[in-house]
Amino acid sequence: MKGTVYKSTGSWYTVKAENGKFFECRIKGKFRIEGIKSTNPVAVGDHVYFDVETKGDETVGIIHTIDERENYIIRRSVKLSKQTHIIAANIDVAFLLITLNNPVTFTTFIDRFLVTAEAYDIEAVLLFNKIDSCSEEELLEIKYLAALYRKIGYTCLGISAKTGKNIDKVKTLMDRKVCMFSGHSGVGKSTLINTLEPGLNLRTLEISEQHQQGQHTTTFAEMYDLSFGAKIIDTPGIKGFGVVQMDDEELGDYFPEFFRLKQECKFNNCLHVEEPRCAVKKAIEDEEIAWSRYKSYLQILTGDDDTYR
Repeated sequence: MKGTVYKSTGSWYTVKAENGKFFECRIKGKFRIEGIKSTNPVAVGDHVYFDVETKGDETVGIIHTIDERENYIIRRSVKLSKQTHIIAANIDVAFLLITLNNPVTFTTFIDRFLVTAEAYDIEAVLLFNKIDSCSEEELLEIKYLAALYRKIGYTCLGISAKTGKNIDKVKTLMDRKVCMFSGHSGVGKSTLINTLEPGLNLRTLEISEQHQQGQHTTTFAEMYDLSFGAKIIDTPGIKGFGVVQMDDEELGDYFPEFFRLKQECKFNNCLHVEEPRCAVKKAIEDEEIAWSRYKSYLQILTGDDDTYR
């Protein structure tokens, strides 16, 4: 039978078969996906083939084959630098939920997410949530950030999962697509999903007042079918986003505004650091490229895992 993985808990996988039935499945033997060393060989969104075995009253699916992935999004553990984790596979759009102060989302974190999406050829959308609770000064800062990322080419929306502000626009972006929602714990992913599809009733928790950090309400990635034709993958809150290993010469290609200027640099393999006649550095001096983006680029280039600032 063929199906799609809707939930992964590490050793068990919930698979929706093509006939619409759900099966609890295990993996047959040890899976090794060529070219990928990850903590999870099968991810939510994977298209798999499985056999059904019945033992007494128990029916168990055994996954034996995974279809080739169109794409996937992966993160490297910040503390365990050699360990990677596939967050989800076969994604049409990756939505990153951002909050200014509740909790704080730093531009470095946003940029690491966008670089990963670019590297795996996934469309990324930035959702600035909780705008209903922002002061005028905070709204101006959100407008500045949205303008910064729109200039690069990213879709940005100011939304409120609580009041429903611009939720109709989010639905339009999601129409008939497999969508992944990601972001720090506490940015309102579960609340937004409940607003999009009230019948799901996902559990939500308040922000910790003491530390201004979200509390984990999602412990495993899980896919849901929505009534308006979209599928959504809810992911656990991410504290840090360690970018997977990529060649230094490649990194600038995943910053679209750097890539557009690449041909104007004196050297084809310019790293935009100390090389003379670098078009990217000139654009930063001329304020055509945001300093925050260049700072993120340098942090990733040097392997600095301070993903918070």
